[in-house]
Amino acid sequence: MVEKIDVITHKSRELIDITPHVEKIVEKTKIREGIVILYVPHTTAALIINEGADPSVRDDILNTLSYLIPRNKDYKHLEGNADAHIQSSIVGCEKTIFIENGTMLLGRWQAIFFAEFDGPRQREVYIKIVETSKH
Repeated sequence: MVEKIDVITHKSRELIDITPHVEKIVEKTKIREGIVILYVPHTTAALIINEGADPSVRDDILNTLSYLIPRNKDYKHLEGNADAHIQSSIVGCEKTIFIENGTMLLGRWQAIFFAEFDGPRQREVYIKIVETSKH
């Protein structure tokens, strides 16, 4: 079964920590060993796994992406959000995380972020949890 997280973004560009939501879904399944597959069905959003302890890391990521792929450039896409499409394409719209002993195997400082590049909007993240062994 596919679960869904609804995400409401408030800024044109932001990273929203969705780790607690994903953890609740993992707990609910009671799966001890498996994988979590996360997918964003949007062309101007993405998923990032990175440090969740220091909020300045989020700012650095967004600022660097904006510097590398600026909003105002001679893009052919006429809607004015070509930079968001490019950033989403580079960052990626899916992530896979292992589950061991009922817990996602994230690093000590890692968190899962929904990356908004063209907000504010109402968005979705789909989550599929697959059991890989039975005890």
